[in-house]
Amino acid sequence: MRITFVGCGDAFGSGGRFNTCFHVSTETTRFLIDCGASSLIALKRAKIDVNAIATIFITHFHGDHFGGIPYFLLDAQFFSKRTNPLTLVGPRGLEDWFEKVMETTFPGSSKAHRKFDVHLIEATPGTPQMINDVECQSVLVRHGPPAGPFLAYRLSAGARIVAYTGDTEWTDSLIEVGRNADLMIAEAYYFEKKVPLHMDLATLEAKLPHISPKRLILTHMSEEMLAQLPQISHETAEDGKIVEL
Repeated sequence: MRITFVGCGDAFGSGGRFNTCFHVSTETTRFLIDCGASSLIALKRAKIDVNAIATIFITHFHGDHFGGIPYFLLDAQFFSKRTNPLTLVGPRGLEDWFEKVMETTFPGSSKAHRKFDVHLIEATPGTPQMINDVECQSVLVRHGPPAGPFLAYRLSAGARIVAYTGDTEWTDSLIEVGRNADLMIAEAYYFEKKVPLHMDLATLEAKLPHISPKRLILTHMSEEMLAQLPQISHETAEDGKIVEL
């Protein structure tokens, strides 16, 4: 399994980083975890074959995680000349939010004819789902009103497991998401400052003994957190970083 941090930034361009978008390549499939507004730019900069991406797993419907979908689809339709199906996986309400983001960005685009099929699958928290050679396990996390919904993912392909917290304050559901994962990608928005709906590194560190991931990489860092990088002992994400598992 190869993971490319296509984008690892927050919603506000902290550190000049692209919005969240992780590309995962396995022996049998290619998929994205999140597709923020700047993701198509970042994917093309990384020279990633967008037509080979079979699935996009969406954690939640904020623009820095979901806003790149219209650009990805219209590029696939008009420029990349995609013909193979694309599957979008996301929280409850995916169909309605898909139409909203398409119509807000490019009016009329949600109903446009395409030469490829788009399949929308709602993730079912707590229930494993096999989707395009990836076993998807999702849990609800806390990044807004409880009805959000907002997801963290544990994704298994072959013998490897990659876990991602999404954006969230601490919730015990993250323990099972990341437990013994080959790679856990975790939000660390602040160093030790505690704010609702986001994770700080101090809280995450206190919980790590219960999770015990084989490898941890911090992502989605604010300017305040980025300023602390020289004193952080954990591995951190940067745009273009590649990890082999």
